[in-house]
Formats: sequence, C-alpha cells, structure tokens
Amino acid sequence: MNEALTLLSFGDQGWGDQIARGVLVTVSLAVATLPFGLILGFLIALAKKSSEPSLELAANIYTTIFRGLPELLTLFLVFFGVQIGIQQGLKLLGYDAYVEINSFVAGMVALSFVFSSYASEAFLSAFRGIPQGQYEGGHALGLSRYQTMSLVILPQLIRLALPALGNLWLILLKDTALVSVIGLSDLLRQAGIAARVTKEPFLFFGVACLIYLVLAIISSAVLSRIERWSKRGDTSR
Repeated sequence: MNEALTLLSFGDQGWGDQIARGVLVTVSLAVATLPFGLILGFLIALAKKSSEPSLELAANIYTTIFRGLPELLTLFLVFFGVQIGIQQGLKLLGYDAYVEINSFVAGMVALSFVFSSYASEAFLSAFRGIPQGQYEGGHALGLSRYQTMSLVILPQLIRLALPALGNLWLILLKDTALVSVIGLSDLLRQAGIAARVTKEPFLFFGVACLIYLVLAIISSAVLSRIERWSKRGDTSR
C-alpha cells in the first residue's frame, strides 16, 4: 500500500505529476473538440434537411464515411494523410520538406469529424420534433429566416437534442484515449508509460479507469443540471 501511494505521489518519486498532466490533456482535447463538432454537426444537419439535392447528398456521404469508419482509422487518416498531402503539395511547388502535424490538432480534427457525424443525426431528429408552425409563426411576426432560426428554432432544437448530445459527449471523452497512439501525452499514454517503467500495469491502468469514471460521473451530473435548466419553462407551466 505504501509503495502504491509513493508511486502515485507528486514529485520526483511518484508519477502523480505525469498523470495529472495526462488528465489535463484528455479534458482539454475533449473540450476543444466539442464546439467544432457541434457547429459542424449543426451545419451538416441543415444540409441534410436542405431542399438542395447536392447539399443533402454531400451531407449524407459525409456522415456515412465517418460513421462507418473506425475512429482509430479516421485518426490515422487525418494524422498521416494530412502530412502526406501537405508534403506532396509542397513538392509540386518545388519545396522538399518534411511536415509533421501536431498530434493534438490532428486528434481534435479527427474526433470533430466523428463527433459531428453523429451530432448531425441528433440535430436532425430534433429538427423533426419542432412543428412547422414554429417556422410559420416566426415569419408571420416579420422575422427573417436567420432571426427565426436563432430566436425561435435554435433554443427548442438544443433542448430536444441535449440528451443525445450528452451521450455523445461521454463517448467523445472516452475516444480521446485513441490519441495516445499518435504520441499525444494524454491520460492513457501517461498511465502506459508509468506502467512500463514501474512494472505496475494494474495500478496505473486501474487509476486511469477510475479517473475516466470520475470524469464521466462529473459530466453526467453537469449534463443533468443543464437538462433540468433547459426544461425549467416546461415545469413552470
């Protein structure tokens, strides 16, 4: 027991500092990915319900690709594919240089693609739950399409999509562990390094499991409060 506490302590004798930095990277990656995934998912949902066939087709192809590919493969395609693409582009311009993409940025982009493909379905289902009369009422009040969307539709849309988006956030939080394979020092990678050095895999991977569970519990509690806040108008009527 004392040995385990020493290994998990902060300072020169323990791995607490590295584990804490890994947690920070994991949470930072998830938080940085969330807004891009939400915005992209919303735009894809708009394209799917668009009357323009080409937009709808492009959106359906996008979601089919990123929902069909394993998340790890998507990560590899972004991390290595973008590097190769940039290098080939530089060669065409006469430059022969090695380009390495930042693993945090690559992870954020890849996870945003995956998150947005599922978030678009959540938004699309929420759109279907809003009566057509809400749009007509906004137009009758003299609101523009943008004002109707931002003032009338969007608040209802977020409330309806919130449960599904909350589940996607928990999945995103777990998927951040994938970035350890491209060298990002997240929680899982730091736990793996500590396990190999100390020959204590059960201890450090067990701690990583507990930390992920704590993050999930905190996230669930926050999401529950947000859902109750979003429904406050319903309970008052």
